[in-house]
Amino acid sequence: MVGSALIRRHIGRRFVALRVRAGITQDQAAIALQRARATLGRIEEGHEHVRFRDVDVKAMLELYGADREESQLLMALTAETRNGPKKSWWHDFTETTIPEWGVFYLTLENSAETIRAYESELIPGLLQTRAYAEEIHKVPAGYADEEKARRLVDVRMKRQKLLTRPRAPHLTAILNEAVLRRPVGGNAAMAEQLRHLLDVTQQANVSARIVPFSVGAHGGMGAISPFVLFDFPVDQYAGEPLEPPLAYSDSLTGARYLTKPDEVSAYNLVWDDLDQRALNEAESTKMITEAWKGFSDA
Repeated sequence: MVGSALIRRHIGRRFVALRVRAGITQDQAAIALQRARATLGRIEEGHEHVRFRDVDVKAMLELYGADREESQLLMALTAETRNGPKKSWWHDFTETTIPEWGVFYLTLENSAETIRAYESELIPGLLQTRAYAEEIHKVPAGYADEEKARRLVDVRMKRQKLLTRPRAPHLTAILNEAVLRRPVGGNAAMAEQLRHLLDVTQQANVSARIVPFSVGAHGGMGAISPFVLFDFPVDQYAGEPLEPPLAYSDSLTGARYLTKPDEVSAYNLVWDDLDQRALNEAESTKMITEAWKGFSDA
């Protein structure tokens, strides 16, 4: 589950960035807002006991000159700390489709500068075709009804738009060779998926590399589950990343957002091992192409 502390740290960093951009010191802000300096400090540090009232949040946003988009985001995130999970402004799917622990993931994914994803069993969601995604959401049987599965696929397709937007993040996917061999949805659907993978990796900001069976043991085998590593852009006003590097992994019923330096470092070690063992881009493209032709001709 997404911890309140993680969201509060995110809120705090955004308030710091807004205040610094406005050229206002913490002391000056405290005087203007008629709040104790210690209170502002707790807000900016993401203290778990801070209570965000709408009137106080609006006053801070007005003082700092926040634009409409930033104001909407901070009003929504602070409401999450006060009222618990609810339908937020950035999507239409939370109440009926996206689990609580998936909501913050969308915010992180949308803000990242680089996304590094390791997958052992399937094509990453950002690179899936609709037919492939539909097949994935049919299993396990009985977990998601037809309508929920359709909405989950819709969310996945909408997420993919971030790869072609201006200032799109750079996505690097490292895939176990098994991902290429399993005929998800049958030969035709799999051929379409692999053709799509070849096409999308022609974009300068997207790459996919394969860890072949022949390498034997590799770091990803010790990671228990697939994972994603996020790195975020440096805020030009605050002079530091909008978010610290973060490792993410999920399961059928929950997720882990790992932000402690030693946790992120451990996953970076796994990634470095995978990076060393994976085929280079040209060799990976050759293997994907061969797999695509195999399904196409079957």
